[in-house]
Amino acid sequence: MAAGKGSHDWRFDCGRLCLDLVATGNGTSGTCELLDGADRLAGWLVAAGLVPEGTSLDAVDDTWLTSFRQLRTGVDRLLTAELDGRGADGALERVNELAAGATPGVQAVRARNGLLVRTLSAEPACAALLAAVARDAVELLTDPVARAGLRRCEGDNCSRLYLDTSRGHRRRWCSSEVCGNRERVARHRRRAAAVTVPADRVT
Repeated sequence: MAAGKGSHDWRFDCGRLCLDLVATGNGTSGTCELLDGADRLAGWLVAAGLVPEGTSLDAVDDTWLTSFRQLRTGVDRLLTAELDGRGADGALERVNELAAGATPGVQAVRARNGLLVRTLSAEPACAALLAAVARDAVELLTDPVARAGLRRCEGDNCSRLYLDTSRGHRRRWCSSEVCGNRERVARHRRRAAAVTVPADRVT
């Protein structure tokens, strides 16, 4: 399975690995299904930095896809519940269970050009990669500073969760370049539409 194909399609502006996974779905915090096949999941794993470029991902199949989608749903429900001030014990239990697993081991190896590059110390396993994402969610929720920056995008037709690390914590959109730009364009159009030419000046 070719790793990394389609990586240009991904957006990584949510601020955390677990939030970027949630953004790939069509649940509470995603807008459409981006993990629509095992190849797409393999591409996301590379683009997200969970596995280094060039890692063989031949083992990625529909079982992996189902597992990552289930984790995504659990993290989405858990974070949404936290923002709403309610519990989601079932989702919390599942995320904790996955986070307890061993994460992938890494090592530095010498590339042909003499530079050190990161590789995995063993074949990537689904459970280990799930553990890395689940642990990121646990660390986010148990870090008071990070947790205080959790936001939902205010853009039209967007409900992404993101981490606001801006000065003054006044960020309103998951992406200034995408949702923020759309809002600015819409605001400009509304202002332009509000300006009418008086009928007696029309020649």
